[in-house]
Amino acid sequence: MGAAAQSSYMFGVFVGAVTLGSMADKYGRKIIFYVSAVAQLVLGVLVALINNYYIFLTIRFLYGIFGSAGSYITGFVLTMELVGSSRRTVCGVLFQLIFAAGFVLVSAWGIVLKDRMWLQIVYGLHSVILLGHWWLMDESPRWLWAHNRAAEAIIIVQKGLKVNGSDVHVNAAKLISKSKVQQETKENKSHGALDLFKTPNLRKKSLNICFNWFANSIAYYGLTLNMGNLVGNPYLMLFLSGVLEVPAYILIIFTMDRLGRRCLISSFMMIAGVCCICAAIITGTTGDLVAIATVTIVLVGKCCIAGSFAVVYNYTAELFPTVVRNTALGIGSMCARLSGSLTPMIFLLDSLNARVPAVLFGLVALVAGFLALYLPETLNQSMPESIEDGENFGKGDTCFTTCIGGSAKAAMSEVTMDKISEKDEKEKLNDI
Repeated sequence: MGAAAQSSYMFGVFVGAVTLGSMADKYGRKIIFYVSAVAQLVLGVLVALINNYYIFLTIRFLYGIFGSAGSYITGFVLTMELVGSSRRTVCGVLFQLIFAAGFVLVSAWGIVLKDRMWLQIVYGLHSVILLGHWWLMDESPRWLWAHNRAAEAIIIVQKGLKVNGSDVHVNAAKLISKSKVQQETKENKSHGALDLFKTPNLRKKSLNICFNWFANSIAYYGLTLNMGNLVGNPYLMLFLSGVLEVPAYILIIFTMDRLGRRCLISSFMMIAGVCCICAAIITGTTGDLVAIATVTIVLVGKCCIAGSFAVVYNYTAELFPTVVRNTALGIGSMCARLSGSLTPMIFLLDSLNARVPAVLFGLVALVAGFLALYLPETLNQSMPESIEDGENFGKGDTCFTTCIGGSAKAAMSEVTMDKISEKDEKEKLNDI
């Protein structure tokens, strides 16, 4: 029953990721975020007061729809669209850092409050913080521009320039006129999830990134839910699990704009996969050193997969065009929650063999980490706006063509230059 309750929440996020993601692309980021925030507050408190198991499952399902899918994903997309390319990494990763802070609060409140009903009520009441956001935040100017509301977008941009102390002048009339011309020359139609799979390059990127979300989630929640099974205080284990995400996020802030997204997500996922498999191998053995080694391996794996999860949010937002960006993140999150809903059930396989769940998590992470090498790099690239931009973005760009292939070409060029130099030297000697 506990596994079913956990799965019902994850399945709710699965459904909400598609439905609310598409609605945010159609009706705007701000309205969907705020409606979801209010629903999250009401459902978060209400779920604590239900004493019927099946009604409890239903409320948990609805809580998943509006909580993670509506508030978290839409809020992240809005954040990424409000800032320029030089600040996308910092803002995107800091968004994930606050998630880790909430993770730590879960264990801290668990220590303080022993009554489970009041514990859930306190968790739900944290959503009160979101109620002021209707007056605090603006709609995405990128979304407004893409939906022929250039005048509103320009007002927000001018506000941003004023806040940043910039003297740059925005010619509003000229930009509005340009927007109208662009709207007249392109088809006036809405876009949805199917647009991500209609053209070959977008389809390839969409399937790859969906599997990455699936693998990130199954490894992340697999390692997180397994923390309570480790030797030691379960509250302390969960607390350490949240705290160790912080150095991963700080590392990403300083390296993602130097190493790129593709390198980090692939490396982190492969390391996490190896940690899962290593933890499975030593499962069942006894001894203090073995216990310490198991905790260390699981925490390192959790740290890496948390870093990978942070990168995949930024990466997805940068890979896909504005007209379907929220939908793309929603579908990615849908795949993540599909694996999240399966995780509690997969843990039941430990009744057959204690090593099976961790090995399964590790193998999925390893495969996804390798496939990530085939995604294009988004570092220092402008975010695509239209479906056509999204289809053309990153064509032919994989780790094997731009990194390995690029190194091979560079080596060949050096050999060629050496041969030319040798030839020139011989000709000079002959002249002498």
